Amino acid sequence: MSATKPHLTVKLAAPRGFCAGVVRAIDIVELALKKYGPPVYVRHEIVHNRFVVEGLEAKGAIFIDELIEAPDDRPVIFSAHGVPKSVPAEAQRRNLHFVDATCPLVSKVHREAERAHGAGKRVILIGHDGHPEVIGTLGQLPGDAVTLIEHPEDVARIDTNDGEDGSGLAYVTQTTLSVDDTSAVIDALKQRFPAITEPKAGDICYATTNRQEAVKIIAPGCEGFLVVGAPNSSNSNRLVDVAQQSGVAKAYLVQRGTDVAKLDLSGIQTLGLTAGASAPEVLVEEILDALRRDFDVTVNVEVVREENVIFNVPLELRDVV
Repeated sequence: MSATKPHLTVKLAAPRGFCAGVVRAIDIVELALKKYGPPVYVRHEIVHNRFVVEGLEAKGAIFIDELIEAPDDRPVIFSAHGVPKSVPAEAQRRNLHFVDATCPLVSKVHREAERAHGAGKRVILIGHDGHPEVIGTLGQLPGDAVTLIEHPEDVARIDTNDGEDGSGLAYVTQTTLSVDDTSAVIDALKQRFPAITEPKAGDICYATTNRQEAVKIIAPGCEGFLVVGAPNSSNSNRLVDVAQQSGVAKAYLVQRGTDVAKLDLSGIQTLGLTAGASAPEVLVEEILDALRRDFDVTVNVEVVREENVIFNVPLELRDVV
């Protein structure tokens, strides 16, 4: 007689997974492949998820690191994370046909930075050094016009040449940061520079905020938490951080169902489960199937907030059926 599997209650977060910007970016690649035929070149991963990237590669997308790798006679798509101004400028110089899949909420940050610079202010960017979105935002302005910071303690090293009260400063943020951690940086900025200009609306995107809120609500009572996402996905890693900060010691980032067997799930009776904004639902189902191999799983969907945001694809692709 086979042994009885231990029972596991899975609290499945809603919302989770794809956000409107990711859906739009993937749609752009797929519609471009239909309209122009393969291959279509994509500068950098369209979104940070290998499963998604490999699926698009199978359809004829070719992912490249830099524009120089793209031939002159094929379309090029820029990733959802945004690019420095030098990239479309180079594409125009070469007369390349390019499609910009930058998330509209990232583009909003770009425009805020440009407006602040145009008003004569130095821009403080809160973000992770080296992240593609941060590289793209830094590349909207001359190098001496923007300062990158990440932690509250970084505020102390900002020079005061732009006014002791911060009247010559403005700040913007990366869209996928931890809401709480970013608030601490903003508080430090405002304390030192009370006259600093802030965005009219917060820069952290609705999907990042909603997914982090869901984890905070679900985490109490969970002995473990799984976040489906890629190691290079900022928003997915922040969800793991939020779970840990909410008191869940066994919080893990997982990419595929095969990862589950490597995890220490001992002592866990209630498990939280969510997915980063670039992780498709099929991977969530794959994780659940992997859990069912070792546990008698009950899934409780925890709806924290409804999402109905849709971003249109560029005009040139709206006629594709």
